[in-house]
Amino acid sequence: MTDVVVRPAVPDDAEALGRCHLACWREAYADLVDPACLAPFLADVDGFVERWRGRLDGTWPVRVADAGGALVGLASVRPASGEAVAHLNALYVRREHWSTGLGQRLLDSVLGDAPATLRVFRDNARARRFYARNTFVPDGTEHEEPRLGGPEIGMVRPAPYA
Repeated sequence: MTDVVVRPAVPDDAEALGRCHLACWREAYADLVDPACLAPFLADVDGFVERWRGRLDGTWPVRVADAGGALVGLASVRPASGEAVAHLNALYVRREHWSTGLGQRLLDSVLGDAPATLRVFRDNARARRFYARNTFVPDGTEHEEPRLGGPEIGMVRPAPYA
């Protein structure tokens, strides 16, 4: 893992981020999402690139995993407002880097041990185990993911004890 650098994303990363994000979706969601729901997103490279371009203005904490110039993972947090805790908006790693510690490095770089919320597919046991190891617990909410379909649950990581 020493050859993979976790660093802040820069505006020039937008295209690589969009492509990495889609590749991660293809790998992570192949068995979780109806292929007919996933296909239009996988075909919308330009849309993903533009969404990332909009998030790289400095208001969203975004970190990338850079393996010699190729992005192999990403993490972003929606900015917290007021007293609200941060929301982990995205944490994805390419399949060849699963179970290597890279996801942990990305999570730590974007959140540290701060309290946070997230949403995860209910049936994504691998991701749920990862988040549980990082002290996230289900918050009791569940809904149908509006774009890809499938049930999602909310998870929360409370503030550490004083």
